[in-house]
Amino acid sequence: MRAAVLGNIGDETLELRDDVTVVAPGPREVRVKVHVSGICHSDLSAMDGTLPALAPGVVGHEGAGEVVEVGSAVGELEVGDHVTVSFVPPCGRCPSCLRGEFNLCSVHAIAAFTSPRFRLGDQPVFGYAGLGTFADELVVPVEGAVKVDSDVPYEQAALIACGVLTGVGSVLNTAKVPEGASVAVIGCGGVGVSVLQGARLAGASAIVGVDPVEGKHALAKHFGATHTVTPDQVEDAKQELTSAEGFDYVFDVVGASVTIRSAWDLARRGGTVVVVGAGKADAMVSFSAQELFLHDKKILGSFYGSCNVHADTPKMVRLWRAGKLDLESLVSKRLGFEQINEGLGLLREGGTDVIRQIVTVNP
Repeated sequence: MRAAVLGNIGDETLELRDDVTVVAPGPREVRVKVHVSGICHSDLSAMDGTLPALAPGVVGHEGAGEVVEVGSAVGELEVGDHVTVSFVPPCGRCPSCLRGEFNLCSVHAIAAFTSPRFRLGDQPVFGYAGLGTFADELVVPVEGAVKVDSDVPYEQAALIACGVLTGVGSVLNTAKVPEGASVAVIGCGGVGVSVLQGARLAGASAIVGVDPVEGKHALAKHFGATHTVTPDQVEDAKQELTSAEGFDYVFDVVGASVTIRSAWDLARRGGTVVVVGAGKADAMVSFSAQELFLHDKKILGSFYGSCNVHADTPKMVRLWRAGKLDLESLVSKRLGFEQINEGLGLLREGGTDVIRQIVTVNP
């Protein structure tokens, strides 16, 4: 079958092959035919080593498709079911799951680094984050396949699987932004605009989108920003909109040291900073002991939007059906399998018109 393979960490392009095979599903696993995969910035981070990944490996982690085979002990899903796939499947039994912190379950995440999901001849090939959606088919634990109604288009389902859950979830689950709060969002890319939508859903009063690329500002307003500024203008916005006090909630969707520090400086005393962006392991952020004490601010990490995929995926579908969540406008460009490297290159360049690119793997 076809798959886009990363030969070595650091490679800027994937090898598009047609001779990759997928492992057979175990008793509690399912085989999924991938119809649609999103191209996410985390795919680039896997390729360049910012996020942990193994090579050779099949990249891609935001996808939706159809179940084509189920393991002998699977009763929750049937052949023909439409599903999204999750890179953090909750096992339901570990301490994190029993505390209700399903996004922090590491059981299947650890297995992703020890269990190759594909083969290239006799060579084992891993799936990025346990998935590998840049392939015709993949095999996942049954907990990692989330059933969606068959009338939900694969494009919309795929977008929910990662970017939407991460962005909207960071607002509704991690921060629990109350109605009337003031919000600033640093970074208005694919996940950032989902944070903006989450802030709008929460009923925030002022929602400021911050991005150096002014071409993204109109889209940010479409998705919920009441104001848009560049980083050089954000201090003025703070002065004007918060009487210089600072924002109640500031979301950093970049994950860089400078933007996290900026988020802290933009938040009011007693405010909340939410780190959504995936940063590098060696990127350090400095705070003085005195300001941490005096300012009484909260810094929250938000991994995968603090989501329970089996509860939050249908919730996002309901919001979309009700017209409260715009998924269609997230799609900037539609690509075929042969154009995956083109899409990765566009994302790497950071163009003004790139929010989410969608790859139709199997029509």
